Amino acid sequence: MDIKTLLTTFSLIFLAELGDKTQFAALCLAADTESRFAVFLGASLALVSSALLAVLVGAFLARCFPPHVIKTVAGILFIAMGVLMLVTR
Repeated sequence: MDIKTLLTTFSLIFLAELGDKTQFAALCLAADTESRFAVFLGASLALVSSALLAVLVGAFLARCFPPHVIKTVAGILFIAMGVLMLVTR
């Protein structure tokens, strides 16, 4: 296992997820129920599942396209989503 990749991935995902709508949803669910462990387990399984899906799709795309194409398309999609969010508000 590449420890540098592990720490970089952890750091980026941890910082990106701080204060997002998923965290606020978990906060509200935990405040609304006595079963906080169930909220933690459900939120954790959801995050792990979405990360697994992203890794599997990323691995598949890496076999089909060179990295610069994937990065370019991802950048274009981020910009397009940002513009769409600005326009639809």
